[in-house]
Amino acid sequence: MTTLVNRPKTGLLVIDVQNGVVDHAHERDKVVSNIGALVDKARAADVDVVWVQHNSDGMPRDSETWRYVPELVRHDSEALVQKAYADSFEETDLESVLAERGIGRLFVSGAQTDECIRSTLHGAIARGYDATLVGDAHTTEDLSEYGAPTPDKVIAHTNLYWNHHTAPGRKAGTVSTEEVDFTA
Repeated sequence: MTTLVNRPKTGLLVIDVQNGVVDHAHERDKVVSNIGALVDKARAADVDVVWVQHNSDGMPRDSETWRYVPELVRHDSEALVQKAYADSFEETDLESVLAERGIGRLFVSGAQTDECIRSTLHGAIARGYDATLVGDAHTTEDLSEYGAPTPDKVIAHTNLYWNHHTAPGRKAGTVSTEEVDFTA
């Protein structure tokens, strides 16, 4: 269980599923579809969906590259956190958004696996959250020309090590979209 006091609720993080981030991502359509299914499940279970959106010189606010993909539509009642760093907690209001909602348990989805997803997972655990990665609802682009493993291997490795990650008083793990149970 989370080490955060009075945080019994669960939340779904949808990180950086923006046109400029996932345009050339591995299995883009499948991952976006899985994230859409997670959002639907969360809404049906009355679980908060928190959208995280990256801002950078390459994705300036209000540009087409900055916008979330058209398949995913945020409701006005759902929080939107703007960020400039890989860890969604770093210099953002994510912590206060989660605290206001009593959230201590997170399901994490989105992009990029090897940057913002990993950083946010570690940031969550370090801050006392339970953090579960949805293994078929995150993706990354192919950076193998720069010496990185291919995207399928980056994703598989992240799923493997996060499934076995531990921290005192907190839970980590990896589940599939189908296995996500927001009420458990």
